Amino acid sequence: CPVSSENMLAVHFDKPGGPENLYVKEVAKPSPGEGEVLLKVAASALNRADLIQREGQYDPPPGASNILGLEASGHVAELGPGCHRHWKIGDAAMALLPGGGQAQYVTVPESLLMPIPEGLTLPQAAAIPEAWLTAFQLLHLVGEEASIHLESQQSSRALPGPAVPPVLSGPQTMLEGFLYLTSITNLFPMEGAGVNLILDCIGGSYWEKNVNCLALDGRWVLYGLMGGADINGPLLSKLLHKRGSLITSLLRSRDNKYKQMLVNAFTEQILPHFSTEGPQRLLPVLDRIYPVTEIQEAHKYMEANKNLGKIVLELPQ
Repeated sequence: CPVSSENMLAVHFDKPGGPENLYVKEVAKPSPGEGEVLLKVAASALNRADLIQREGQYDPPPGASNILGLEASGHVAELGPGCHRHWKIGDAAMALLPGGGQAQYVTVPESLLMPIPEGLTLPQAAAIPEAWLTAFQLLHLVGEEASIHLESQQSSRALPGPAVPPVLSGPQTMLEGFLYLTSITNLFPMEGAGVNLILDCIGGSYWEKNVNCLALDGRWVLYGLMGGADINGPLLSKLLHKRGSLITSLLRSRDNKYKQMLVNAFTEQILPHFSTEGPQRLLPVLDRIYPVTEIQEAHKYMEANKNLGKIVLELPQ
């Protein structure tokens, strides 16, 4: 049935649980507020956070949409009052979101919109904001020398200054869209001086390996809990012995002022590399594209750790 002009289609679930609870529902279309843009969504990438939210374990920040989707690409459909930037209706754009991306329309502060690099498709663009801004934030704000779990080697290559080849490890899951590992055997540097910086989105199941390979006075940045939140063992004594720092970081719950700073820096320093021809060009790697009506299958595919890159949902136009 056709959707009325006041409504839109969006991914929905009535109660927390498995992928079988997901379906596409007609809901009210949002209106852009002060300084906001209404984006007509063409594509939205699926992230682990969507799976965790679906299970009822990761609520969106206060005031954010309850609809799943942390990144999207599409075209500007409407400008809210007080928009001062160069965006105009019909412009192609991609956006970092606290939620709401898996719907036909989403409102976005104009300062968080980014132009789509020349030569990229809308599904490719939808795979950039969340993963690449997270990688850029961690590498840009906490240092350049790193042992990296589930991180983007491409992002470190594009950063200014010397880049240290990362040590990469992960349990049969997506490595920011470009690397897939099936074993962690011998991947943790357990001997020698250790590493100065660990970027970790696994958490509980890797705590002992992480602290063992941390150098004296090293920093361990935790930005996800894919391996669980529970610790069973002498974490504090081991960390104290290393004089290590445990730092936590989440991007979704940051305020718009911080996100605007991050988006501006990323747009200036990294985004041009997506359009540059040659071996230094950055590209998001897509594993599979699903129509949004197959949302259950997309979640099942990610939960089975089958993807070698980003999973993208296409919205009906």
